[in-house]
Amino acid sequence: MQQTLDGAMRRNLFLLACCQAIGQAGNTMMFAATALSVVTFFPDRELATLPITLQHLGVMLSVFPAGLLMQRMGRGFGFRLGSVMGMTGASIVGLGLYTGIFLLMCLGGLILGYAVASLQMYRFAAVELAPPAYRARAISWVTAGGVVAGIIGPSLVRITHDQVMPLYLATYGAMVGIHLTVFTIMSFIRFPSMAPPPAVAGAAAIAPPRPLREIAAQPRFIVAVASAMAAFGMMSFLMSASPLAIVACGLPHTEAHWVIFLHVMGMFVPAFFTGNLITRFGTTNVMVAGILVMGGGIAAGLMGETEWHFRIALTLNGFGWNFLFVGATTLVTTCYRPNERGKTQALNDFLVFGTTASASFLAGFLHERQGWYPLNWYAFGLLAVAILAVGWLRLQRAEPVPA
Repeated sequence: MQQTLDGAMRRNLFLLACCQAIGQAGNTMMFAATALSVVTFFPDRELATLPITLQHLGVMLSVFPAGLLMQRMGRGFGFRLGSVMGMTGASIVGLGLYTGIFLLMCLGGLILGYAVASLQMYRFAAVELAPPAYRARAISWVTAGGVVAGIIGPSLVRITHDQVMPLYLATYGAMVGIHLTVFTIMSFIRFPSMAPPPAVAGAAAIAPPRPLREIAAQPRFIVAVASAMAAFGMMSFLMSASPLAIVACGLPHTEAHWVIFLHVMGMFVPAFFTGNLITRFGTTNVMVAGILVMGGGIAAGLMGETEWHFRIALTLNGFGWNFLFVGATTLVTTCYRPNERGKTQALNDFLVFGTTASASFLAGFLHERQGWYPLNWYAFGLLAVAILAVGWLRLQRAEPVPA
């Protein structure tokens, strides 16, 4: 079995990281622009994050169809279809803003959910492009593409938000170009067949796939999903509300863009070394570190509402998310055999984005009703879920092994 990266593998991983960077930039733009664009014409500020919530709902509804389609038609076809849906969704959100029809923006967010569902599967595709010994590092390297996203996304929002009236209309036009670029790059990546090669897969691939409930009952799957739900839920909860909180404190819109930039940098800069840390110190140890850092971010958010409180809180939130989420993703990949990956990955993302959908909706609602500080206290509840889950797994066994 090949245990080193050859030139073709490196090229494919690099191009996939580029797609991650550009595609995630579009997702970052959606987070940074949507709530602020909605409040320019829609009177009910409590619903300002609803298009983002419906994007997460779209992810929930899309993960199983997208995963099964890729199992049948291949990763390349599935990812390109995701880009088409991204272009369509961004266009509809922009049309809704231009016409002042809030429901149209919500529909666009729902359609964008399919694009985000495909984007989230890049990390699983990275595992298939590299030998087993590079599992954690491949996930980490592709995730690191988000560093570029953290530069491109907020920068495009700052540049485009007032170029065309109404505010942020040009931002959604730029999002269409983002997804078109990903579609083009994806055409040059050579993905392996989703069917496991007999020469490599061995007895595990010949065995019939297990029922999904049996896969989901494994302790490490439960812990991986619970940790990923807590990580993404907490991140979405605070990131969705932060632009509203920043502007409500009297800070300018540009400060919200800057905070989102720092948050995204915190999310993805650690990915350059997270995989190596997992290989050296173990998956659960890195996940524990992520929990501690996210806790530090919540504490910073509770200390004040100046620009630096927001910057430090959201940066630490992103940094901790990276450790916890990359660790959880690595853990999930040990829970299934090659002929079980489509449905297992889909179930994982269905549960994770169910949490983010709820978190993003509650973020805007609770911020308008209760303010920024209570949101941070509620985030401790999600953090407690991750603490209990990882602590339980550490009592079960030392380190996970592949299924």
